[in-house]
Amino acid sequence: MKLLHPFLPGLLLLATPTVLPAQAPPPQQPSPAPEEAPPIRVEVDLVNVVFSVTDRRNRQVPGLGPDDFQVYEDGVPQEIKHFTSETNLPLRIGLLIDTSNSVRPRFQFEQEAAIDFLHTVLRPKSDQAFVIGFDTTPVLVQDFTDDPLDLADTIRNLRAGGGTSLYDAIYLACKMKLAEGSGSEFRKMLIVLSDGNDTASVVSREEALEMARRHEVTIFTVSTSAPPLKYSGETRNLQNPCEVMGEAGDKVLEHFAESTGGTSYCPFTTIDVGRSFERIANQLRTQYTLAYTPRNRNRDGRFRYIAIQSRRDGLRIHHRPGYYATPLEETNRERP
Repeated sequence: MKLLHPFLPGLLLLATPTVLPAQAPPPQQPSPAPEEAPPIRVEVDLVNVVFSVTDRRNRQVPGLGPDDFQVYEDGVPQEIKHFTSETNLPLRIGLLIDTSNSVRPRFQFEQEAAIDFLHTVLRPKSDQAFVIGFDTTPVLVQDFTDDPLDLADTIRNLRAGGGTSLYDAIYLACKMKLAEGSGSEFRKMLIVLSDGNDTASVVSREEALEMARRHEVTIFTVSTSAPPLKYSGETRNLQNPCEVMGEAGDKVLEHFAESTGGTSYCPFTTIDVGRSFERIANQLRTQYTLAYTPRNRNRDGRFRYIAIQSRRDGLRIHHRPGYYATPLEETNRERP
């Protein structure tokens, strides 16, 4: 991964014009958890993978067990050591809202849909969320809180206007707000509401994606693009509307989601925006965790690809694509 550029527009703090330097390293963690672990953390040679399962109609599938799955690492079958159904894992949610001019037409309705989502999902004293609005620069407008009313007031005060720094927003949200804690303690995620057309970022798309993987962050995206010209009653009933969305930005959003184990949504209408958030909320509460000891014990720092396959037909599994086998001598080293 490339190092952060010498200058990156800062993540502005609440009620102050202070700009956070993008190069400032995250604080030293007292825990011996491996600092270099990206999508999936390796501890004592045990790989833990959080995943969800949907059917052909994109509905969550509960009630599955370890015998329903086979896990592979770099194409080699692995033995599942532990398996649990995780429906109450605490959530750490970053809501990233595109406030550029390009999202203006449906902006108010999308704000209300995001507010309804947070009211539905957040559990007091367990889950927390923060809000970043981004146009030319990403701005932290609400820090972590479990109070949906504070979050709602903040979201309603956002105003559209300016360029789009999507990649910077993802990069800084992961680096500055979601760096602490492992995937076994919290489920860390970003909900990105945008058209995906970045015009102002300093970091690249792959740098932003790598930062999300490094901190075990799952990205869900909701497109704000208008329906395609070939939109019709028939295309509206598609299980994956993103298949017919013609905008390049929608493909960018889909790339972020699929590369981190999340899901991309491309709502055709304002009503569909609310339904997209409902599906995300359901997915967050219906998930599984499996763990295995990799047959390849060589900690060479390389990326290991993970594939989980269902022994049942018609199921789709959403999970992070892999992890870096960090050398033992680097596990306590501070991340650059």
